[in-house]
Amino acid sequence: MSPSRVDEGGRRGAIVPIGGAEDQIKDPEILKRFVDLCGGRRARIAVVPTASERDDTGRRYERIFKDLGARSVQSFEFTSRADAEDEEALEGLKEASGIFLSGGNQLRLSTLLGGTRAAKALRRANASGVPVAGTSAGAAFLPEHMIAFGDEGATPRAGMVTLAPGLGLTNRVIVDQHFRQRDRLGRLLTALAYNPFAVGLGLDEDTSVFLGADNVLEVAGSGAVTVVDPGEVERSSMDVAKPGEPVTILGVRLHVLGTGGVFDLETRRARSGVVA
Repeated sequence: MSPSRVDEGGRRGAIVPIGGAEDQIKDPEILKRFVDLCGGRRARIAVVPTASERDDTGRRYERIFKDLGARSVQSFEFTSRADAEDEEALEGLKEASGIFLSGGNQLRLSTLLGGTRAAKALRRANASGVPVAGTSAGAAFLPEHMIAFGDEGATPRAGMVTLAPGLGLTNRVIVDQHFRQRDRLGRLLTALAYNPFAVGLGLDEDTSVFLGADNVLEVAGSGAVTVVDPGEVERSSMDVAKPGEPVTILGVRLHVLGTGGVFDLETRRARSGVVA
């Protein structure tokens, strides 16, 4: 699935995956930056809490974004595929200057929204310049390829991860969340071994990347982002490894970027945000 086409003269909106457990009260740096990106005091934010099974998730983010200065915040409770086809809800999404997908279970997003008019509306909105953010499960769902689930551990193993179609805002990255906290290097490497085209982004909790239309991303938050670049992979044993066996991958490049760090998806070059 390729991203929606950007109209001539237009510019794609930022894509903001967050690694989960973002600071919402004490130092909400990431969420505040997202609100500013959506227009600050003029921001009209649509919250999509579909991934969560909690009844209060949408209302909680409504309060958070209003406290951060957004002019209006509306929660869109897509709890069935029929909801995601509702004309009134789709009209409401068109008014948003920013869209936020909550955490929970990413398979709820793919199974309830995948292929619906709501999913197409989200893709069109981003292609027309609207920033789209997602935290935890919402972050995993943003790219074309989504990690549905997998095992913990640092060593890639055959069958360690299951992929599913995501929203398709970009096909340049695969996102994994709660990265260091849940020891997910192995499953991200395994996902990349299937097809070493995309760049892997392992997002720590309370950490995000702001990916611009120029395909340059910047890290924000209190943790780090592990960038796994398979662009120069020489060999992978994925095609011959038996289920559960370690997978050999030669030539992977890895960067660990703290806040302010930059990675260019076009040139595959990283730059530290640390000033010497």
